[in-house]
Amino acid sequence: MTIAPLPVILLAAGASTRMRGRDKLMEDIGGEPLLRRQARLARGIGPVTVALPPPPHPRYTALSGLDITPLPIPDAAEGMGASLRRAFAALPLDTPAAMVLLADMPALEARDLARLAAAVDLTGETLIWRATTEDGKPGHPIIFAAALFDQLKQLRGDDGGRAVVRAAADRMQLVPLPGQRARRDLDTPEDWAAWRAEQE
Repeated sequence: MTIAPLPVILLAAGASTRMRGRDKLMEDIGGEPLLRRQARLARGIGPVTVALPPPPHPRYTALSGLDITPLPIPDAAEGMGASLRRAFAALPLDTPAAMVLLADMPALEARDLARLAAAVDLTGETLIWRATTEDGKPGHPIIFAAALFDQLKQLRGDDGGRAVVRAAADRMQLVPLPGQRARRDLDTPEDWAAWRAEQE
């Protein structure tokens, strides 16, 4: 039983501290900010909640006109745990599963998200569906079944849910994506320069 549409939590509240003054989520990808591109891809899967720094912030403008739900994270400086805790708490109570998508992965494509979402089957024992590289290295996005939401609502600090994933490792399905897309995040100006050179 695949669920559609699948809610997506887009994590975009980080401070881009390794970009030395630039905001990686505002980098131009095909004529639009990376954040807007990722939100558009996510909308193809289902309703999107975007965890964001407290306003005012340019990232809100980057999302203008998109059918998404902005979720300001007042304690974003705490780390990813704050975003996940608040975002999962904001989901409708009857949500059966939700995808967590990182905003800084421009190599991901719409078909990658669709492939992961299509793997979801809530009639079995699986609690986590996780994207991997083509050679099996675990990456993102990750889909969590509702049975794990209470644990995710308790996250603290810069915990991206690693303990939750480890504890449910025997009930996790890995979904390979082409190449290294599931692990290609761009955190520094050098990362971006290398990636842009590859695109050319």
